[in-house]
Amino acid sequence: MTHASETRFSLPIRVYWEDTDAGGVVYHAAYLCFLERARTEWLRAQGVEQQAWREREDLVFVVRDMQLDFLTPARLDDLLQVDVRLVQLARASLVFSQRIVRQSDGRALLDARVRVACISPSSFRPRGLPPVLREQFQRFLSPVCEEV
Repeated sequence: MTHASETRFSLPIRVYWEDTDAGGVVYHAAYLCFLERARTEWLRAQGVEQQAWREREDLVFVVRDMQLDFLTPARLDDLLQVDVRLVQLARASLVFSQRIVRQSDGRALLDARVRVACISPSSFRPRGLPPVLREQFQRFLSPVCEEV
């Protein structure tokens, strides 16, 4: 894991057979897993252990909606960088801008905008982000821009 700046987080991910179709090209749904892993590691880097928050505070983060722009395919054995930036912080949700780049040539493969809702898993109802998390996340809020 690397931090390119205080507001940008990056996670390296290797493409394995399980991520590809018969032609060795990354299957479109695999990108969702890559994005999820990077957001999870972003949270972990902020000291947010999701299981602990679920157990102690009845709070989980779930994907509410996402927009994906597939730019060019990744292939078997590619080493990717999955970037994460927090671009919006609302009462009960976070919006991330994410980009997947192939390390060997720096080419952008996918751009994503992901809205994550804060909910109570016991009721599946939205709940406000706890003040301690809001304050913590506020420091990592990045201005909205075209590129991740």
